[in-house]
Amino acid sequence: MKHRPSPRRLVPLIPLLTRRARRLARSRAEAEDLVQDTLLSLCQRLRDGSDIDDLTAYAMRTLSNRARRGWRMQKTDELEEDHALTEPDAFLRLDCADTLAAIEKLPTAHRQLMDLVVEGETSPRALANATGLPLGTVMSRLARARAKLRLALAEDA
Repeated sequence: MKHRPSPRRLVPLIPLLTRRARRLARSRAEAEDLVQDTLLSLCQRLRDGSDIDDLTAYAMRTLSNRARRGWRMQKTDELEEDHALTEPDAFLRLDCADTLAAIEKLPTAHRQLMDLVVEGETSPRALANATGLPLGTVMSRLARARAKLRLALAEDA
């Protein structure tokens, strides 16, 4: 059943539109402008006698479309030759290789824990469960292993 809502029915939508606009806009002022622009568009649509089945959904879609239109109209900078360059990751790879080599030189008990950390396990409790060691032992071995790694990597630098 279609009905023509009065412009007064838009007032309860303002907080909902404002929350959505703040997520879509870069600033609070831009969000407020977006809400005002949306409300104006809805008022004009209602004044023209358009039938709207679900006013809330229609308002939210109008807001999203207006935000998208604003994004498309933003001026973008021309790409320059130096913009196409990416920084080489060789230094990062060397740092990782140095760290992995330093982990290999650790005592066996420390190296086993650090190997699990390298594989992605960072929770001391999960490390304790995986190794069968008490949590306190895991934490102290990790602390000692990290201290030795810091010293080894500082010496290499």
